[in-house]
Amino acid sequence: MIFFQILSETLKNFTYLIADEKERTGVVVDPSYELDEVFKIINEYSLKIKYIINTHSHVDHTIGNEELKAKTGARIVMHKNAPLDKDVEVDDGDIIIVGDIKIKIIHTPGHTPDSICLLFNNKLLTGDTLFVGNCGRVDLPGGNASELYDSLFNKLLKLDDSIEIYPGHNYGFKPFSTIGYERRYNYVLKPRTKKEFIEFMM
Repeated sequence: MIFFQILSETLKNFTYLIADEKERTGVVVDPSYELDEVFKIINEYSLKIKYIINTHSHVDHTIGNEELKAKTGARIVMHKNAPLDKDVEVDDGDIIIVGDIKIKIIHTPGHTPDSICLLFNNKLLTGDTLFVGNCGRVDLPGGNASELYDSLFNKLLKLDDSIEIYPGHNYGFKPFSTIGYERRYNYVLKPRTKKEFIEFMM
Protein backbone atom coordinates (compact mmCIF):
# COMPACT_ATOMS: atom_id res chain seq x y z
CA MET A 1 0.00 0.00 0.00
CA ILE A 2 1.10 3.54 -0.78
CA PHE A 3 0.13 5.96 2.00
CA PHE A 4 1.00 9.62 2.47
CA GLN A 5 0.00 12.18 5.10
CA ILE A 6 0.43 15.64 3.54
CA LEU A 7 0.35 18.83 5.63
CA SER A 8 -1.16 22.10 4.40
CA GLU A 9 0.20 24.96 6.49
CA THR A 10 -2.79 27.25 5.86
CA LEU A 11 -4.96 25.78 8.65
CA LYS A 12 -2.71 22.84 9.55
CA ASN A 13 -4.93 20.52 7.49
CA PHE A 14 -3.88 17.01 6.60
CA THR A 15 -4.61 15.63 3.14
CA TYR A 16 -4.17 11.88 2.68
CA LEU A 17 -3.27 9.82 -0.35
CA ILE A 18 -3.97 6.06 -0.32
CA ALA A 19 -3.15 3.81 -3.25
CA ASP A 20 -2.84 0.16 -4.21
CA GLU A 21 0.83 -0.41 -5.01
CA LYS A 22 0.17 -3.05 -7.65
CA GLU A 23 -2.71 -1.48 -9.57
CA ARG A 24 -1.51 2.11 -8.97
CA THR A 25 -5.09 3.23 -8.31
CA GLY A 26 -5.82 5.42 -5.36
CA VAL A 27 -7.90 7.96 -3.46
CA VAL A 28 -7.20 11.41 -2.07
CA VAL A 29 -8.88 12.28 1.23
CA ASP A 30 -9.70 15.89 2.15
CA PRO A 31 -7.81 17.83 -0.55
CA SER A 32 -7.01 21.13 1.10
CA TYR A 33 -5.36 24.41 0.15
CA GLU A 34 -1.97 23.42 -1.25
CA LEU A 35 -2.13 20.53 -3.72
CA ASP A 36 1.35 20.74 -5.25
CA GLU A 37 2.67 17.90 -3.08
CA VAL A 38 -0.38 15.78 -3.89
CA PHE A 39 0.15 16.14 -7.64
CA LYS A 40 3.87 15.52 -7.19
CA ILE A 41 3.17 12.16 -5.51
CA ILE A 42 0.53 11.23 -8.10
CA ASN A 43 3.03 11.85 -10.90
CA GLU A 44 5.98 10.26 -9.11
CA TYR A 45 4.08 7.00 -8.51
CA SER A 46 2.09 7.13 -11.80
CA LEU A 47 -1.19 6.89 -9.92
CA LYS A 48 -4.73 6.89 -11.26
CA ILE A 49 -6.90 8.66 -8.67
CA LYS A 50 -10.26 6.93 -8.60
CA TYR A 51 -11.98 8.80 -5.76
CA ILE A 52 -11.81 12.02 -3.76
CA ILE A 53 -13.25 11.31 -0.30
CA ASN A 54 -14.23 14.10 2.09
CA THR A 55 -14.48 13.32 5.80
CA HIS A 56 -16.93 16.22 6.09
CA SER A 57 -18.11 19.24 4.13
CA HIS A 58 -16.20 22.13 5.75
CA VAL A 59 -14.36 24.20 3.16
CA ASP A 60 -10.85 23.52 4.47
CA HIS A 61 -11.42 19.81 3.75
CA THR A 62 -13.10 20.24 0.36
CA ILE A 63 -11.53 23.31 -1.27
CA GLY A 64 -9.28 21.18 -3.49
CA ASN A 65 -12.09 18.96 -4.79
CA GLU A 66 -12.79 20.67 -8.10
CA GLU A 67 -9.16 21.16 -9.12
CA LEU A 68 -8.30 17.57 -8.26
CA LYS A 69 -11.39 16.23 -10.05
CA ALA A 70 -10.64 18.34 -13.15
CA LYS A 71 -7.05 17.09 -13.37
CA THR A 72 -7.60 13.43 -12.47
CA GLY A 73 -11.20 12.59 -13.40
CA ALA A 74 -11.78 11.22 -9.88
CA ARG A 75 -15.29 10.92 -8.44
CA ILE A 76 -16.17 12.88 -5.28
CA VAL A 77 -17.38 10.75 -2.36
CA MET A 78 -19.21 12.19 0.67
CA HIS A 79 -21.71 11.05 3.27
CA LYS A 80 -25.28 11.22 2.02
CA ASN A 81 -26.01 14.09 4.46
CA ALA A 82 -23.28 16.32 3.01
CA PRO A 83 -24.77 19.52 1.53
CA LEU A 84 -22.20 19.76 -1.29
CA ASP A 85 -22.10 18.33 -4.82
CA LYS A 86 -20.88 14.74 -4.89
CA ASP A 87 -20.72 11.84 -7.33
CA VAL A 88 -21.02 9.02 -4.80
CA GLU A 89 -23.08 9.04 -1.60
CA VAL A 90 -22.01 6.78 1.27
CA ASP A 91 -23.42 5.79 4.64
CA ASP A 92 -22.29 3.92 7.73
CA GLY A 93 -20.79 0.54 6.91
CA ASP A 94 -20.30 1.13 3.19
CA ILE A 95 -17.04 -0.02 1.59
CA ILE A 96 -14.97 1.86 -0.99
CA ILE A 97 -12.67 -0.51 -2.91
CA VAL A 98 -9.41 0.61 -4.50
CA GLY A 99 -7.37 -2.30 -5.82
CA ASP A 100 -6.86 -4.63 -2.87
CA ILE A 101 -7.66 -1.89 -0.33
CA LYS A 102 -11.09 -1.89 1.28
CA ILE A 103 -11.99 1.41 2.97
CA LYS A 104 -14.86 1.11 5.46
CA ILE A 105 -17.04 4.14 6.07
CA ILE A 106 -17.89 4.88 9.72
CA HIS A 107 -20.50 7.64 10.10
CA THR A 108 -19.40 9.79 13.05
CA PRO A 109 -21.70 12.83 13.35
CA GLY A 110 -21.08 15.43 16.01
CA HIS A 111 -18.63 17.89 14.50
CA THR A 112 -20.92 17.97 11.46
CA PRO A 113 -23.95 15.80 10.54
CA ASP A 114 -22.03 14.34 7.58
CA SER A 115 -18.74 13.51 9.34
CA ILE A 116 -17.22 10.14 8.48
CA CYS A 117 -14.08 8.23 9.47
CA LEU A 118 -12.28 5.86 7.12
CA LEU A 119 -10.97 2.49 8.33
CA PHE A 120 -8.50 0.42 6.28
CA ASN A 121 -5.38 -1.68 6.88
CA ASN A 122 -5.35 -0.97 10.64
CA LYS A 123 -5.48 2.78 9.98
CA LEU A 124 -8.32 5.18 10.77
CA LEU A 125 -8.63 8.61 9.17
CA THR A 126 -10.67 10.56 11.70
CA GLY A 127 -11.24 13.92 9.99
CA ASP A 128 -12.34 16.45 12.61
CA THR A 129 -14.08 13.87 14.81
CA LEU A 130 -10.97 12.91 16.81
CA PHE A 131 -7.62 14.66 17.02
CA VAL A 132 -4.42 13.68 18.77
CA GLY A 133 -5.19 14.74 22.33
CA ASN A 134 -8.53 16.38 21.54
CA CYS A 135 -11.73 16.14 19.48
CA GLY A 136 -13.67 18.24 17.02
CA ARG A 137 -15.62 21.28 18.15
CA VAL A 138 -19.41 21.26 18.31
CA ASP A 139 -20.14 25.01 18.38
CA LEU A 140 -20.31 25.43 14.59
CA PRO A 141 -23.55 25.02 12.57
CA GLY A 142 -24.58 21.36 12.64
CA GLY A 143 -22.40 20.54 15.63
CA ASN A 144 -23.98 18.27 18.24
CA ALA A 145 -22.30 17.17 21.46
CA SER A 146 -24.71 14.29 22.05
CA GLU A 147 -23.99 12.84 18.60
CA LEU A 148 -20.25 13.35 19.07
CA TYR A 149 -20.41 11.39 22.33
CA ASP A 150 -22.01 8.46 20.52
CA SER A 151 -19.47 8.68 17.69
CA LEU A 152 -16.49 8.73 20.03
CA PHE A 153 -17.55 6.39 22.83
CA ASN A 154 -19.90 3.99 21.02
CA LYS A 155 -18.06 3.72 17.71
CA LEU A 156 -14.39 4.78 17.72
CA LEU A 157 -13.56 3.54 21.22
CA LYS A 158 -15.05 0.17 20.33
CA LEU A 159 -12.18 -0.30 17.87
CA ASP A 160 -8.97 -2.16 18.70
CA ASP A 161 -6.30 -0.26 20.62
CA SER A 162 -3.69 -1.03 17.94
CA ILE A 163 -5.48 0.92 15.21
CA GLU A 164 -3.52 3.98 14.14
CA ILE A 165 -5.46 7.24 13.95
CA TYR A 166 -4.68 9.97 11.45
CA PRO A 167 -6.59 13.22 12.11
CA GLY A 168 -7.78 16.01 9.85
CA HIS A 169 -5.49 18.63 11.41
CA ASN A 170 -2.02 18.75 12.91
CA TYR A 171 -3.27 20.07 16.25
CA GLY A 172 -1.53 17.61 18.57
CA PHE A 173 2.06 17.14 19.68
CA LYS A 174 2.50 14.41 17.06
CA PRO A 175 0.88 13.89 13.64
CA PHE A 176 -0.76 10.52 14.36
CA SER A 177 -1.57 8.27 17.28
CA THR A 178 -3.44 5.06 18.15
CA ILE A 179 -6.86 4.30 19.59
CA GLY A 180 -5.15 2.85 22.66
CA TYR A 181 -3.01 5.92 23.27
CA GLU A 182 -5.97 8.27 22.90
CA ARG A 183 -8.12 6.09 25.15
CA ARG A 184 -5.47 6.40 27.84
CA TYR A 185 -4.25 9.99 27.47
CA ASN A 186 -6.84 12.09 25.59
CA TYR A 187 -8.63 14.16 28.25
CA VAL A 188 -11.76 14.37 26.06
CA LEU A 189 -12.10 10.58 26.18
CA LYS A 190 -12.02 10.18 29.95
CA PRO A 191 -15.00 8.09 31.15
CA ARG A 192 -18.06 10.32 31.31
CA THR A 193 -21.81 9.91 31.04
CA LYS A 194 -23.36 11.48 27.98
CA LYS A 195 -24.78 14.26 30.17
CA GLU A 196 -21.34 14.95 31.64
CA PHE A 197 -19.78 14.96 28.15
CA ILE A 198 -22.34 17.45 26.82
CA GLU A 199 -21.73 19.76 29.77
CA PHE A 200 -17.97 19.37 29.27
CA MET A 201 -18.18 20.25 25.58
CA MET A 202 -20.37 23.26 26.27
